[in-house]
Amino acid sequence: MIRPATASDAAGIAAIWNHAIRHTTITFNPVEKTETEVANLITPDTPCLVLTDGARVLGFARYSQFRGGDGYRFSVEHTINLHSDAHGTGAGRDLLDALSKLAKDAGKHTMYAGVCAENQGAVDFHVKVGFTIVAVLPEVGHKFGRWLDLVLMQKRL
Repeated sequence: MIRPATASDAAGIAAIWNHAIRHTTITFNPVEKTETEVANLITPDTPCLVLTDGARVLGFARYSQFRGGDGYRFSVEHTINLHSDAHGTGAGRDLLDALSKLAKDAGKHTMYAGVCAENQGAVDFHVKVGFTIVAVLPEVGHKFGRWLDLVLMQKRL
């Protein structure tokens, strides 16, 4: 079931996010998130959806303004992350479709994804759901002792 996240989902979201931080280059951020930080990210300005199996959070998707400043108010960047139990189930597509609808209904014009270039599965996923590659930013991230490229992808809502 996909539903809006609440502060009570923070522990489940943090567990998924922190696993990715510790073990993958899905995010270039090496600093784990606390439950309080995650709870504070769930605001009307940064909508967040969760996928649950009734008892636990299996994934989340959120968006926030792409860049600071009023001129960017119609462009958003999303984050999506799934527990390994939800991979390959269509849950990612369902979450991103629901998040895109929220953004469109809120008057947003474009959604961006910043994807690590070595994560070809994520690049392919975004292409399948309507994103196009608009830029590759070489060596903008650093994690696990190496430089990482970022693929910037865009979808018009």
